[in-house]
Amino acid sequence: MNAIVVVESPAKAKTINKYLGDGFTVLASFGHVRDLPAKDGSVRPDEDFAMSWEEDARGDKQVAAIAKALKTADTLYLATDPDREGEAISWHVRAMLESRHMLKGKTVRRITFNEITKSAIQAAMRAPRELDTPLIEAYLARRALDYLVGFTLSPVLWRKLPGSRSAGRVQSVALRLICEREAEIEVFRAREYWTIEAGFTTPGGAPFRAKLTHLNGRKLDQFDLPDRDAAERARETVERGSFSVASVEKKRTRRNPPPPFTTSTLQQEASRKLHLTAQQIMRTAQQLYEGVEIGGETVGLITYMRTDGVQMAREAITAVRGQIKSAFGPDYLPAAPREYQSRAKNAQEAHEAIRPTDFSLSPDRAARYLNAEQSRLYDLIYKRALASQMQSAELDQTSIDIADAAGTILRATGSVLAFDGFLKLYREDLDDAAEDEDSRLLPPMVKSDPLTRGAITADQHFTQPPPRYSEASLVKKMEELGIGRPSTYASILTVLRDRNYVRMDARRFIPEDRGRLVTAFLVSFFGRYVDTGFTADLEEKLDEVSDGKLDWRQVMRDFWADFSNAVDQTKDLKISDVIEALDEELGPHFFPIREDGGDPRLCQACGTGRLGLKLGRYGAFIGCSNYPECQYTRKLAINGAEDESDTLRDGMRTLGEDPSGIPVTLRRGPYGLYIQLGEPDPEDKKAKPRRAALPKGVNGENLTLEQALGLLSLPRVIGMHPETRQEIQAGIGRFGPYVKMGPIFASLDRDDDVLAVGLNRAVMVLAKKQEGIRDLGPHPKDGAPVMVRKGRFGPYAQHGKTVANLPRGTELGEITLDEAVSLLAEKGKTLAPKGRKGAKGKPAAAAKPAAPRKPAAKAAQSKAAKSAPTKSAAGKAKSSASRTKARARS
Repeated sequence: MNAIVVVESPAKAKTINKYLGDGFTVLASFGHVRDLPAKDGSVRPDEDFAMSWEEDARGDKQVAAIAKALKTADTLYLATDPDREGEAISWHVRAMLESRHMLKGKTVRRITFNEITKSAIQAAMRAPRELDTPLIEAYLARRALDYLVGFTLSPVLWRKLPGSRSAGRVQSVALRLICEREAEIEVFRAREYWTIEAGFTTPGGAPFRAKLTHLNGRKLDQFDLPDRDAAERARETVERGSFSVASVEKKRTRRNPPPPFTTSTLQQEASRKLHLTAQQIMRTAQQLYEGVEIGGETVGLITYMRTDGVQMAREAITAVRGQIKSAFGPDYLPAAPREYQSRAKNAQEAHEAIRPTDFSLSPDRAARYLNAEQSRLYDLIYKRALASQMQSAELDQTSIDIADAAGTILRATGSVLAFDGFLKLYREDLDDAAEDEDSRLLPPMVKSDPLTRGAITADQHFTQPPPRYSEASLVKKMEELGIGRPSTYASILTVLRDRNYVRMDARRFIPEDRGRLVTAFLVSFFGRYVDTGFTADLEEKLDEVSDGKLDWRQVMRDFWADFSNAVDQTKDLKISDVIEALDEELGPHFFPIREDGGDPRLCQACGTGRLGLKLGRYGAFIGCSNYPECQYTRKLAINGAEDESDTLRDGMRTLGEDPSGIPVTLRRGPYGLYIQLGEPDPEDKKAKPRRAALPKGVNGENLTLEQALGLLSLPRVIGMHPETRQEIQAGIGRFGPYVKMGPIFASLDRDDDVLAVGLNRAVMVLAKKQEGIRDLGPHPKDGAPVMVRKGRFGPYAQHGKTVANLPRGTELGEITLDEAVSLLAEKGKTLAPKGRKGAKGKPAAAAKPAAPRKPAAKAAQSKAAKSAPTKSAAGKAKSSASRTKARARS
């Protein structure tokens, strides 16, 4: 048998190839191989939502490689990820192969597996199926919806709200949640209240404290003691009383463990505990899923990480229970396995929860094969999955009411952990105060025990505004509302930051003015389409499509009929109408109440004008109604990145000194913020102080001296490559952070910290880069490496500064060292030195070898030919002369 297996990533392909052995060739699609072109008309509602797909260069190349391998194979296994996107990628690959007439006489099968282990792969190969048509149709509907909303709504935004950026179907709803929370915070007014606590001592001399709950026979609500006077009167009442124990209530409660992780709960918990972004979490989980090398073999450490199911396979539960019994003893093992059901709206139960593939591989054992992020995330996933099948924790809770004859009651509460159960391994809460509350033990007391009263305190409190959303709390809210899918949350939050609609402060979302303007516009004129209920209902319909219960085209028809009508109604919308709506909606934000009680909209420049929102060519701003007599304007804080350097005085801020005592400063230059060590030497103008640009995403206001010194020390050595034994460095170049090994450079992701990136991550990034580079070996003349690389205009060979394009149709893997050397000798061109410029700022031309002398006769003919005007040149000269005569006549 000769079969081709198509997966998504090269790392996964390498592992699966080992498991399948001879007779199978595993190739990677590198994700999606085609997509809707980013231009109008890619989805055509008038043709019942026909869609045009476009192959990118990478996708075309990967499918070409699959097609080439299929020539000698009889079976094609499509083994992409086990979700809607994975099903769509398989569908695209099959469609592209069909268009090339490569599937005639071939057997095509779809296989899925939830973990990359030998047993799971072999089980999947024994149970192939056909492509899931409802899943593919759900993908088509979702893709068409996102495209039509973006390409229909965004132009309306650009026309009616200058300075705004594009609008997405789910991103706009997420942005609305953030903006509405900020509006709640702005209108919030703190309310004062007081509480009374008193110290008591039991007859046995044991002290404890109790809180006032009833005053003179009436139960106290939160604001019944609104000020100091009321609190003092209550304190005096307690002071006059003679108290004894009125009642003692004891009960044992059980706390059950949480279920294993889904995509959403993993993002929430890892964000809270590990302080990682959603994008970092998903990228690291992907690495754990695809596997790391352990004992010479690549092993997938966790199951598929895009899931909303909370159940585990029977064999996994058996392995978990065995691990619990051996690690903690039989007391920590429930009599029967725990069964979980997802509470998430629109949950798809087809996938398992996120769990380790091998419970015998403890986090301690796995740590030496993982980088810091991978190790911390694996530890979290492992402990959560193990704890989910452990015994419940048991707590003894005690409530004691203390009363006097007048009906004044104080209550003391406490609890003690009777059996720790799953809490021995895993705790969800991070609140130390809550943990102290759990462990607080009250002294033994019985009803009617007389008590000795101690000090009484009156404490002032103020109500707090609702907290801003963190990534964890926003993901939780979106999941509760049924908005979007858990696998898309990371990209949604990234898009909001990239468009400068929001910024992060203390790991919380704060909407920028640009984001608030866009939200106000959409709420005012497209309120239904940024409504959480409508969006959740649409998500539910898409899930019904994936279940085969609804026709995807009918869902699209229903949506498009109303949506296109709403867009048509804005064609006659005047800018003045937009201004009026936004000014009214955002007035409390742009013009907050003044402490002196004055009119917040009164223009301070002219003293009579009214300030209001205006729209200009470059976006919104605040202006005076007396324009043009009053020229007062105020910019909106649209882009946080533009404002972060405003705290630099005179364009510079001192961060401290390096170990040798040289000052380190943060400065503002023409291209942004940078760090400088020391000052220029006035006697040596050629010697320049060491400088380092701030990487994108690093906030200048929060920059520490330690970070600055780290950036100044770049490039830094990360370590030695485990296979090539070459040194790997990390640094920052003109295109951002990178890692380097020999002549190979690879860019880091925006979430990678160039100062902390580890060896495993660097090796992975370089491996991906090396997929487009081949080292053919040393050049026979000087021993320097001869490389073949992917280029913008196709593959090319390189030796030092000499390059030569490969013949059309030649792939990287087809050319040999001898062929490359010959090609470089015949057609090689020398690269122009970087940074050198010729006349008028143009790059200097590459040096050319001197041409051989021509024979005298041929040289003369050549010179004569050059001096004779060509037909085109003669025509141009004649035309120029005619125009000159015409001007003279006139």
